[in-house]
Amino acid sequence: MTTSVSSHDADALLVRRVVVTGAAGFIGSHLCQALITRGVTVIGVDRRDPSRHSIAAQNLADIRDHPAFIFATGDLRTCAIEPLLIDADVVFHLAAIPGVQPSWGADFDDYVACNVSATQRLMHAVTRLRIPRLVVASSSSVYGATGGRPSAETDHPKPASPYAVTKLAEEQLCLAHAARSECATTVVALRYFTVYGPRQRQDMFVHRLLTAASTGATLHIYGDGRQRRDFTYIDDAVAATVAAGTVSLPNSVINVGAGTTTRINDVVELARRITGAPIDVRSTSARSGDVPVTHADPSCVRHLLGWAPATDLLTGMTAQRGWLASSRPVAAEVI
Repeated sequence: MTTSVSSHDADALLVRRVVVTGAAGFIGSHLCQALITRGVTVIGVDRRDPSRHSIAAQNLADIRDHPAFIFATGDLRTCAIEPLLIDADVVFHLAAIPGVQPSWGADFDDYVACNVSATQRLMHAVTRLRIPRLVVASSSSVYGATGGRPSAETDHPKPASPYAVTKLAEEQLCLAHAARSECATTVVALRYFTVYGPRQRQDMFVHRLLTAASTGATLHIYGDGRQRRDFTYIDDAVAATVAAGTVSLPNSVINVGAGTTTRINDVVELARRITGAPIDVRSTSARSGDVPVTHADPSCVRHLLGWAPATDLLTGMTAQRGWLASSRPVAAEVI
């Protein structure tokens, strides 16, 4: 079947079978679910085994037993990759180690191994099997500090953390493979801007904020709260990701962000409005690598993918709060 989520239906690619790496993660699990809903067979790959990892199990609970979903536990640093890719029309490469702060320390070798070296192994297999399309998850962090200006894909990247350096290396590595004259794979690198919603990682701001509102725990803000973020609801991020795998495109880098920014202090007030609960906020020093503003220029994503966000911050945070209220808390785990 032909799968499309944009106005570019006439240019949609034929997609029957896909591979999603990082399938047990926040964005990956939502992406798998959306693709299955569209009649696509999904091979989900993650190094976290949902039979042993509670967060992976929670994220995949709705699709684990679906006949169109095949899960494979595998670490892209070491596992045999080519057998996972047989007959795939698209590979969505979301597997990576996230997070700015741990990347400054001894964990950096793991960031390089998972975000760069594993991607090299994957791209070698993808291009060898001539998979038509690879979509790789990048990050707005590659832009660094921008002075508050909207970040366009043509801007010179200035990553401000080791994590951001590895994400820039990851996307550019994929594009370098795709630029070879003999390569049959096109690559679309998506630079996500602050994705939030149900199943968001426990260390991310909106999750911590809504948890503080529901439990009475103190919310720690790193900085004065005047920093701004371009928030993207998970369903909107997934819609852009599906489009990136199904719309006919050349090799591309595309922002996935609304083009609007909101102050952290205003997000806190929004949470108070949603929950009706007081929130104890403590400001601490800004952390290295956390930029003052993220702000997407959405011109490219609108033009190439026909995409625009459908969910405002109030609606999205309300949905995330509902999910938190209905889900059983699980302990944080090493990704």
